[in-house]
Amino acid sequence: MSKIKKIDLLVIDPQEDFCNPKGALSVPGADKDMERLATLITRVGARLNDIHMTLDQHHEMDVAHPSFWRGSDGKNPSPFTIITAADVEKGVWTPSITSLTKRMLDYTRALEKGSRYPLCIWPAHCLIGSPGAAVMPGVLAALNEWARTEQAVVHFVSKGSNIFTEHYSGVKAEVPDPEDPSTQLNISLIQALEQADEILIAGEAGSHCVANTIRDIADGFSDKDYVKKFTLLTDAVSPVPGFEKLQADFISEMTARGMKLSTTSDVMR
Repeated sequence: MSKIKKIDLLVIDPQEDFCNPKGALSVPGADKDMERLATLITRVGARLNDIHMTLDQHHEMDVAHPSFWRGSDGKNPSPFTIITAADVEKGVWTPSITSLTKRMLDYTRALEKGSRYPLCIWPAHCLIGSPGAAVMPGVLAALNEWARTEQAVVHFVSKGSNIFTEHYSGVKAEVPDPEDPSTQLNISLIQALEQADEILIAGEAGSHCVANTIRDIADGFSDKDYVKKFTLLTDAVSPVPGFEKLQADFISEMTARGMKLSTTSDVMR
């Protein structure tokens, strides 16, 4: 008897603030991405072994939100401002809570040493308890129908509630806080994904949270060949405007490592 293939679906941050055109950090095309994703879940739900879903969960006071910082003129930075370690050292930008200046200097230096992203200020988004943090309705309806029909539980993974570090990746903060396990490598999620034969990937944004979630999972796999289990659904992921190259670079990098590409209409046919 042939083995039944275990197919997992990994969805990154399918939330209102990213996917609704009126969201605080709306990603163009993400609304249609999520419509296609919902259709896929409905079409292939009976064949899915498990569904894992990361959710951005931020406080208003967050290192990457305007209210956390003050300029030398006393004003908050505009969204998409880049704050460097040199800016903090020179007082160009100072934490609104001035006692955090040393910590933020150390943080921005650690970011630059990691060389993934500098500190970018985003519009306040996915605030805990807010409508913007909710899963897009079509996706949520498909998830709930899957759970009822398959007698299964969606595996939700919260990220981003630590105000002192950015948390693009669904499995590790940009600079893990040694006192906060939620910012450190999520080994249990990685191990769960290792048990799958194939992992379908969708979500937002391809330039940031999707890219770094997949990179960190790939780097955390016990067997590097497990990257070949990844299939990115290219019509269910979009980049933040102005960062299209980051998504393109991610796709090039991961396909070179073995990730496959498909679409919501072609996969599992």
